[in-house]
Amino acid sequence: MLGLGLSLTLADFRRVALYPRAALVGLGCQTLLMPGVCYAIATGFGLPPQLAVGLMLLSATPGGATANLFSHLAKGDVALNVSLTAVNSVLSLFTLPLIVNFSLAHFMGEERAIPLQFAKIVQVFGIVLVPISLGMWVRAKRPALADGLDRPVRIISALFLVLVVLAATLKERNQLVTYFQSVGLAALAFNLASMAVGFVVPALLRVERKQAVAIAMEVGIHNGTLAIAIASSPRLLNDGVMAIPAAIYSVIMFFTAGVFGALVARRQVTSATAEDLHPRRL
Repeated sequence: MLGLGLSLTLADFRRVALYPRAALVGLGCQTLLMPGVCYAIATGFGLPPQLAVGLMLLSATPGGATANLFSHLAKGDVALNVSLTAVNSVLSLFTLPLIVNFSLAHFMGEERAIPLQFAKIVQVFGIVLVPISLGMWVRAKRPALADGLDRPVRIISALFLVLVVLAATLKERNQLVTYFQSVGLAALAFNLASMAVGFVVPALLRVERKQAVAIAMEVGIHNGTLAIAIASSPRLLNDGVMAIPAAIYSVIMFFTAGVFGALVARRQVTSATAEDLHPRRL
């Protein structure tokens, strides 16, 4: 998150505020389209009730620090990511309980009301905004230092993500086969659908490519930690089975987002090189 801040200025956020179209498209995809897509996938795959609720819970969570980081590595509009994370974290105070309570009633015939998770939203703000603000302060005061740190921080961030995936895989290696058999294909389908919706819908609405990459990461990388916490908490759902879809999704999304990010970043470099060789005539 500190590395993200090193690449941002206040002008980036002013641009999002002045041209809110991309932000509105991203929020629409995340809060309106994806819960409907998730419902179709859970129903189409015939998931058991608890797993269906768990997948719907995941669809209701906002993006987070990981989405911002992947967007940074893929050269997306990180300011848009941070703005979407902040706004959607607030919206999820209202949308998450509604979606989860509907899912409980529809799939399980129960009504275990989920209260507003204000404390979790505060945690998201702390994890995301505090280090990003510090990085932006360095960028504003010492731009040369920020430029020098940009590439090393990108490399360290990428290595850190690889270590996280390896650690998670090794920790759950004995149960991964069982988990994947029960909900793996549905989680993969939802992940691919999320990335596709997040990229294709903005492109169809003529949102610029860099912002479309940011929206794809924001929509495709859900806050699995928040979903697992809500599913497992004794004061909330208190159901470990409902946490399984988020756990599987959290592993899958590292690979799919990594491949997607590498492809779009490579294409951006190729396009920039072609533009340098054959500049457009004014």
